[in-house]
Amino acid sequence: MRLIDEKEAINMKEKLQALRAEALTQVEQAETLNDLQQVRVSYLGKKGPITEVLRGMGQLSAEERPVLGELANKVRGEIAEELDRKKQALETAALNEQLKTETIDVTLPGRPVQVGGSHLLSDIVTEIEDLFIGMGFEVREGPEVETDYYNFEALNLPKGHPARDMQDSFYITEDLLLRTHTSPVQARTMGEYKGNKPVKMICPGKVYRRDTDDATHSHQFTQIEGLYVDKNVRMSDLKGVLNQFAKQFFGEEREIRLRPSFFPFTEPSVEMDISCKVCQGKGCSVCKQTGWIEILGGGMVHPSVLEMAGYDPNIYSGFAFGMGPERIAMLKYGVDDIRHFYTNDIRFLQQYHQV
Repeated sequence: MRLIDEKEAINMKEKLQALRAEALTQVEQAETLNDLQQVRVSYLGKKGPITEVLRGMGQLSAEERPVLGELANKVRGEIAEELDRKKQALETAALNEQLKTETIDVTLPGRPVQVGGSHLLSDIVTEIEDLFIGMGFEVREGPEVETDYYNFEALNLPKGHPARDMQDSFYITEDLLLRTHTSPVQARTMGEYKGNKPVKMICPGKVYRRDTDDATHSHQFTQIEGLYVDKNVRMSDLKGVLNQFAKQFFGEEREIRLRPSFFPFTEPSVEMDISCKVCQGKGCSVCKQTGWIEILGGGMVHPSVLEMAGYDPNIYSGFAFGMGPERIAMLKYGVDDIRHFYTNDIRFLQQYHQV
């Protein structure tokens, strides 16, 4: 490779100085940010003249190479610095011009801001949770995609049990399904404690059943179940807890009654009614002339359920209950269609919150 002589090296230096002066002039003349970007690309880009000069440095002598390299870096730095200064000046000028043309009329009325509120159903669940927390219950949660074992078998519903037909299910696999009730949380909690300590809990959450949606049914709804397991728990304890719930939630004047019923995981089982708020128990169209409205089911935990969870049914006993917050909200606020809770109609929501 031929080395450049001293005269050619001087020409390269002079060319760099000329490029510097030329670039600075174009920077000063640039009127827009786009013009400035064109200058940056033209002089500092990979195909620019400064880069072209630097490609010839390999032909310089060992003494000239660092001298020209230092000069090239200085020229590039000065051009880049001037480009940044000009860019800032153009941006400031553009902002000032925008501020002059875009005035704000502070006398115009402001736009109202709509503030959302919690959903009626969420408020009902929270109110019920607070009520039972006040009675010493803890709140537990569990998975919505549940195993067949916890959803059915651990609750005294073995495979092939006819009571499974009461809860037509959404199966994902042969062993996985969308839970049909929140009772699996109770089974999981008792299994976690392994029969070594009492359980006093409620478990709110979504549940799913294959049902035709209408005014009183939905394929997805909310459920809150309660469980109390300890030594010497009796049916009278269940009645006392439910009576306290009814009076605090629906009003001190409400009365309750328990009717015999059937659930596979409780024995004996009961349905609970409250006296009708509309007619005060005298009979009307709301309570179908009975004076009573059914709101939940419960009973004493079946010994088989206790045993499968690791509790000795000869030592421990317990009660369980389950309620639907949608039904309770419908009774408390006179909502006539369960679908109102899920269609998100702002007109319905505005009746309970300023949204």
